[in-house]
Amino acid sequence: MDSSYYELLMERALLEAKKGYDEGEVPVGAVIADTEGNIISCTHNQPIGLNDPTAHAEILAMRRAGEALRNYRLTGLTLFVTVEPCLMCIGAAIHSRISTLVFGANDPKGGAAGSLYNPAIDTRLNHRIEIISGVREKECGDLLRDFFKARRNL
Repeated sequence: MDSSYYELLMERALLEAKKGYDEGEVPVGAVIADTEGNIISCTHNQPIGLNDPTAHAEILAMRRAGEALRNYRLTGLTLFVTVEPCLMCIGAAIHSRISTLVFGANDPKGGAAGSLYNPAIDTRLNHRIEIISGVREKECGDLLRDFFKARRNL
């Protein structure tokens, strides 16, 4: 895939993150697409709205993709997310057999795709995920920083 493919699908993830921002959720958006760029699912963080600590954008996107495909295995699909996934989300991506992870901004405090941990490339596990980071990194990071800055000023 070329970088324009990643940019375009990250734009959709950013739109989802902005929906979360408007709902008062931490603005993280996720998209799952096939190799031709067809979107299988897209969503944003919703743990507050759903009263569910597992309702991260990535988890919800994987659930919806599984339902759409009628399969819990998401082999061959790419997960696009605006912020580096946490341990829970990368663990779910490994179990679902996501093939590629593309993310925007690093999460130095909780990132599990290279910042703090990186189980997606651990050879001791039975599945590994290709990781591509830094796609629209500034926009993704700015959205998150703006959200927390606004929250501190309330």
